[in-house]
Amino acid sequence: MATIKVKQVKSRIKCPIDQKRTLDALGLRKLNRTVEHEATPSILGMIEKVKHLVSIEK
Repeated sequence: MATIKVKQVKSRIKCPIDQKRTLDALGLRKLNRTVEHEATPSILGMIEKVKHLVSIEK
């Protein structure tokens, strides 16, 4: 599978708790951090949920 890079670009302050937990599950705990994940359907679903807080590089 292809790997994708996910970077948090907006703050998680005032976000609903489920979006904060999704960011934690992705490994994004601070602003401007980047993590790499396999492009699985579960990871892509989590990214879709917080797409307004992150940027994606393929």
